[in-house]
Amino acid sequence: MRLPPTTAIRQNDTHRLIPSRYSDGGDSVLARIADSDVHLQDIFDLDHATNDRLQAENDRLPGIGIRELVFSVPNYRIVNAAFCHPHPLGSRFNGPERGAWYAAFDLATAQDEIVFHKGLELAEIGGWRETVTYDDYLADFGGTYHDLRGADDHADCLAPESYLASQALAEVLLESGAPGIIYPSVRRRRGTCIACFRPAMVANVRKAERWSFAWDGAGAVTVTEQRPG
Repeated sequence: MRLPPTTAIRQNDTHRLIPSRYSDGGDSVLARIADSDVHLQDIFDLDHATNDRLQAENDRLPGIGIRELVFSVPNYRIVNAAFCHPHPLGSRFNGPERGAWYAAFDLATAQDEIVFHKGLELAEIGGWRETVTYDDYLADFGGTYHDLRGADDHADCLAPESYLASQALAEVLLESGAPGIIYPSVRRRRGTCIACFRPAMVANVRKAERWSFAWDGAGAVTVTEQRPG
């Protein structure tokens, strides 16, 4: 396979939107189904026994080992979770056994990605009326990444409805030791995204604003900033 060209970058303040319930210190969704504190602890114990991130942090997950994960840095659980909880079908540049850190170079692109992917989920379950809050995690990247911007011979990796070519390319890049790939957003014109394959390359992760995405029941979505208080 012919690999895409590489580009040296220094890109600060990239945006990754994560549901607020997964944030460090956020309220666990498990609390909603617990009858008491004792019941909640039992549920947590069961969840921990099958939690992929905790399995990986104990070197028991096949897709990624403990030596690749990060510890003792701010938001390290958020970083590790991106690699340890892949979608069952994979995503554009990762398969089902190992995730990646996806981020956009600008906030509007990150928001459009959420609107598209969450919209697909709501369409599948037929529930178009929902409000979800997301926390914006900023991260900095430096290094040499493969770059699909202008790489016409890899246009199939940007197919709107198929991840077959992009996942095949990502597998080759991962095995070659590449840190990740930069690519044009498929969901926002002129937007740019990055998929980082290595937890240690996700630098200076910090939480910024919280955003509310509200679907009105007819497919329209309103995005508003959630201010403290």
